[in-house]
Amino acid sequence: MNNRSLIASTAISGLLALGLATSANAAPDTGKEKCYGVAKAGQNNCAANGHSCQALAKNDNDPAEWKYVPKGECEAAGGKTSAPESKM
Repeated sequence: MNNRSLIASTAISGLLALGLATSANAAPDTGKEKCYGVAKAGQNNCAANGHSCQALAKNDNDPAEWKYVPKGECEAAGGKTSAPESKM
């Protein structure tokens, strides 16, 4: 395999990997909403609170952590549908 073929195949592989990573973070179907303050430790859905991945929440019901719940059930579970104000 010559250098051009190697570079082209590497670039294509990188773009494919980027597309897969992006689609993995896509929001679930429209029947769900983000609910802040209800995630148990290790059960958050995505980046928040200084970390960049799901399942990294350190405390139960941290107001800055969120998880997806069926629409309309967040407040009944004791959560909020908007992120808390940052303290910067």
